[in-house]
Amino acid sequence: MIAVPREDYRESLDELRADVESMGREVLDQLGRSLDALERDDRGLAREVIDGDERVNQQYLDLEADCIELIALQQPVASDLRFVAASFKILTDLERIGDLATNLARYALAGSSEVISESRLRGIGETASKQAEKALDAYVEADPEACRAIAERDDDLDASCQNASEAVVRELVASEPDRWDIERLLDDVSRLLLTVRDLERVGDHAVNIAARTLYMSDGDPELIY
Repeated sequence: MIAVPREDYRESLDELRADVESMGREVLDQLGRSLDALERDDRGLAREVIDGDERVNQQYLDLEADCIELIALQQPVASDLRFVAASFKILTDLERIGDLATNLARYALAGSSEVISESRLRGIGETASKQAEKALDAYVEADPEACRAIAERDDDLDASCQNASEAVVRELVASEPDRWDIERLLDDVSRLLLTVRDLERVGDHAVNIAARTLYMSDGDPELIY
């Protein structure tokens, strides 16, 4: 293996940051469209999100290979090594957010719920999506304060998800069995609880991105867990 000139190496690091951001924007678009599909009961849009997952997965594999090549060829140290290692891990979180967007699109294919309006989940979805967007911005800008703010807001998202799950259960308890097909009712409840769980996981991945970015920018492991 022959190391590339240092100026090309710096360009490669800049390109990696830009490429990670590009993948992140793609994932955020997928997430937003999956939320739209759920709210509008748009099965065509849901299928588009599902079909787009392969593209995100390929971006992930390509960029993962770029990270490995940078480490192998340049053997970066100190801040550069933290940057490449953090980017490598952040790619995994972004790919998993993409998987969660695909899950949400699959739930949308099942049709609208008869137990609870999908629109009641939109606020949670927007909060989770905003957390992921802010985390990506913090990575691009290497902003440690933004990282800490994202971690602090995660408790609010967790509380919203808990309240939504409890609301689904209350709707189930209060429902009139004679009015519903019991199998459809249970499918609805299961799907809604999975939707809430996946939105909470989006927030968890946003915190992961913030934690890795904080370590990248400051060498500070305080959010790593």
